[in-house]
Amino acid sequence: MKNSLVAAGEQLFARAAHALEHHPKHVTALLAALMLGGGGAAFAVASLDPDPSTIPVRQVLEAVQPLPVHDQLQALDVFSFNLFRSELTRASDTVDSLLARLGVDDLQAVLYLRKDATVRAQLLGRAGRNVTVEASESQQLQKLSARWVSAKDDGTFKRLVIERNTQGGFSTRVETAPLAAATRMGSATVHTSLFAAADEARIPDGVVGKLVEIFSTDIDFHHELQSGDRFNVVYEALEADGEPMRTGRILSAEFVNKGTMHEAMWFQEPGHKGGYYTLDGKSLDTSYLASPMEFSRVTSGFASRFHPILHRWKAHLGVDYGADTGTPVRTVGDGTVEFAGQQNGFGNVVIIKHNNADQTLYAHLSRIDVQPGQSVSQGQHLGAVGATGWATGPHLHFEFRVNGVHHDPVEMAKNSGALPLSAQAKPDFDRLARSMRAQLAAAGSRPAALASAN
Repeated sequence: MKNSLVAAGEQLFARAAHALEHHPKHVTALLAALMLGGGGAAFAVASLDPDPSTIPVRQVLEAVQPLPVHDQLQALDVFSFNLFRSELTRASDTVDSLLARLGVDDLQAVLYLRKDATVRAQLLGRAGRNVTVEASESQQLQKLSARWVSAKDDGTFKRLVIERNTQGGFSTRVETAPLAAATRMGSATVHTSLFAAADEARIPDGVVGKLVEIFSTDIDFHHELQSGDRFNVVYEALEADGEPMRTGRILSAEFVNKGTMHEAMWFQEPGHKGGYYTLDGKSLDTSYLASPMEFSRVTSGFASRFHPILHRWKAHLGVDYGADTGTPVRTVGDGTVEFAGQQNGFGNVVIIKHNNADQTLYAHLSRIDVQPGQSVSQGQHLGAVGATGWATGPHLHFEFRVNGVHHDPVEMAKNSGALPLSAQAKPDFDRLARSMRAQLAAAGSRPAALASAN
């Protein structure tokens, strides 16, 4: 067997040598083609038999007529394209400065926009509105679009459109269109502050405020946050023409504080008001909100403090919230306005009676938006932060009283329960909870920049 293989190899080598000697060009071309085409060795051996001299060779000549260069150059000369650019308006913007930032150099457009009443009312002097322009290659304005959320907050947005018409002039129109809800994810770890962590992960402030609202009865965000605390969140982003305008509802969230996991998920049982639950079905909604203001810095807790006016230590029977004058103040629970007016060192004050025992007080208000005897619902605005009465600066003084005795507002919120989930809704709830667990796990496993962009 071994001698047969050697003989076959020698015969094959002899044929290859003979082909190379008598037909060098053909063999070289064949080997080159095989190398370039990635052909296997078996094919190469097979190609040497039969004799390459028997392979017919045919030369094909075909004339190719290229397109005239002049016509191509002329087509490029007449080709035009439009440029698109977006910017956010600034409070200090003029028509000239806004168009300059958008890369538009068009005197006719400047003159038109200066006279346009809608532009003056909706763009100039208003910061943060998204503006997109379409301009020609010579920087002439073709179309300008601006978007903002409707003042009614009814799920729609306004679109201002200014277009160059066929006569060379401009036209203006304002359209109303529905906001589109998109689901986004975010994940962040606290190192210095909650807002700094959210900024790094590109999570909007509105989401942070809602996150605090959901977990405020379980986590003291003023005193108990630690470096290394982290959260994952799935939320709605309301978009206009693909541009995010504001945040919607948080769909699910988890927050790890001091090593303890807190979970929440939005669920609406048919025929009932929607609310937040733990992922095992315990309601997180309470009869009272933990704070009379949306997330703000707390200047002093429920404890003793040095009184800034009386200059002596005194039991501080409430909580002070530092905020700018005019910041809205809301009632923490349903009730009736028992008092609304001025009262000694409290300045402008509102007192809400919630039931026969519970009563809340809101002091130092810059204005009062309710009247005695009026019914109010949880979260309804009743006034605004101020510095009336004995106040050294703008802040809200808030008290929670039970039968006339002062109590810690946060503890009262924790101890006010809500209706549990019904047995009929539990199967639907469990299915949604499984989906939300998967989304939260996905949010936590993705890079922050990528997660916030979805």
